Amino acid sequence: MWNVLLSFSGLVALIQLLFLPSFPESPPYLLLQKGDKAGCLKAMKQLWGEGNYQTEFDDLMKEKAVTKGTKIMNVLEVLKEPSVYPQLSTMLLLLLSLQLCGLKIFQTANLHESIIPYVSLGVAISELISIIFCSSIIDRFGRRILLWGGYLLMALILVLLETSLLLSDQFLWMRYCSVILIFLFIIAYGIGP
Repeated sequence: MWNVLLSFSGLVALIQLLFLPSFPESPPYLLLQKGDKAGCLKAMKQLWGEGNYQTEFDDLMKEKAVTKGTKIMNVLEVLKEPSVYPQLSTMLLLLLSLQLCGLKIFQTANLHESIIPYVSLGVAISELISIIFCSSIIDRFGRRILLWGGYLLMALILVLLETSLLLSDQFLWMRYCSVILIFLFIIAYGIGP
């Protein structure tokens, strides 16, 4: 029944994709990252309804003033910072433990048992690539565009994956297409949602 589970996540992604355009950007993101004061106030009103949000806006302005001299670190600088090692090691352990799940989809794709661990390792590398790539582009494009694009890519990849799994018994090369599509799905998920 894994294909029903996979389809369910695609359905949830589709619902989120349909409603995403109606949501505003995060007010802190608009003010602190983009410097858009009017957009921040507009987003507050859209999220919380009409009212006076001057106190919240002033708090964000204070936070902006405090963080003005703070340097935004890139991925390599974060990796060199010893204070984040506990969080990074926890995240890496979580990612590695996730690799023990999902072997069934590779068996369904009729892959030989001997190459499944290598494919699973490839999935972990795909996740790592997507995390590094996303963290370096999120400030440039914003969360909305990454979510939008990620969900669109995920929906397309799920359709192609289901098709390749259905055809994997007829065409041997479709097995490898399934694996590539799984890698692409993980990268699209990591970059977007």
